[in-house]
Amino acid sequence: MVQPAAWDHPEPLAVSSAPVPAYGSGSLADLLPTLAAGLGVPGTTAALPELTPADRNCVFLVDGLGWEQIKAHPDEAPYLHSLLGTSRGGTGRPLTAGYPATTATSLASVGTGLPPGAHGLPGYTVRDPATGALMNQLRWQPWTRPDQWQPYPTVFELAHAAGVHAAQVSAPAFQNTPLTKVALSGGTFHGRLTGEDRMDVAAEQLAAGDRSLVYTYYAELDGAGHRYGVASDTWRGQLMYVDRLVQRLAEQLPPRSALYVTADHGMIDVPFDEDHRIDFDADWELSAGVALLGGEGRARHVYAVPGAQDDVLTCWREVLGEQFWVASRDEAIAAGWFGPHIDDRVYARLGDVVAAARDDVLLIASDREPKESAMVGNHGSMTPAEQFVPLLEVRS
Repeated sequence: MVQPAAWDHPEPLAVSSAPVPAYGSGSLADLLPTLAAGLGVPGTTAALPELTPADRNCVFLVDGLGWEQIKAHPDEAPYLHSLLGTSRGGTGRPLTAGYPATTATSLASVGTGLPPGAHGLPGYTVRDPATGALMNQLRWQPWTRPDQWQPYPTVFELAHAAGVHAAQVSAPAFQNTPLTKVALSGGTFHGRLTGEDRMDVAAEQLAAGDRSLVYTYYAELDGAGHRYGVASDTWRGQLMYVDRLVQRLAEQLPPRSALYVTADHGMIDVPFDEDHRIDFDADWELSAGVALLGGEGRARHVYAVPGAQDDVLTCWREVLGEQFWVASRDEAIAAGWFGPHIDDRVYARLGDVVAAARDDVLLIASDREPKESAMVGNHGSMTPAEQFVPLLEVRS
């Protein structure tokens, strides 16, 4: 009689096999410090030496404009596609967004020049150690003091203090949000409703100083992807519009300018079936011993009830370990998922268990997160489709 193997379950994904973002050498957090260093701003370092300094620098961040998505749509984005070879100073390589690849985390990385483990916005929702409740860092709910949650100055503030003309051009609704305050404040804010107006004002602000650092932003591509998916006609129509916006801004650059087009993350579509969408709220194994479920479908922070951390980690590895990289908090920190250093105030914001999707799957929560669970397009993890973002360059 053949005896059953002692362990016939496939081995879970090794934590060390996750493709960690290129913090310090090729991540979103390295962009603004490099540009500011080229402008002579004290306290900044050029971590991307392939970028040639310019007197006037504009960063146009398109929410959800992943590197893989640009490559896959040459017909919808001919201008962007023509610039792929300019990415990262002509190397033709993308940046990595940082983990998790989500808007609040990435915008904080861009604006502060710090990785998530330092700036302290390490996910869509994370536990606030002071209250024990989940904090949504995109919507800033429940409200908490921004300067305590993220105490570091932004690169725009450092640039403004050094005499550089610093400006942000975005939707008026973003002017006074806590996320803008902690990530993008410094200099002047110019609210404009239409994309065309933002491009025109960004060009004007570039020309307003002999040394300039200007940021502008467009969100609707990401919204179309979440609602309809990156395979939809709606998303492709938004991409066509973004392509025209970038060309409009590029054609207005004043002398001695560099325009950099980048993004906060890419995106993937996830099918609506049980093989691809695992429902935490309907799974007694995954929910056992869990006090709070944070993060989002492809990048989860899991907070265990006291004393249950090891059991939750074991269970999550057994159930999800073939499709997710599942790590304890300390394992994720040691692997560098959130950057080379974790500030003390940030440590307990990270989950006792951290789970990052490798396959095209989601861990939804249909009862507690009905809107997020219904999204077609998703992001957050460390796969190329989510992590790789462009750094397309146009110079005048």
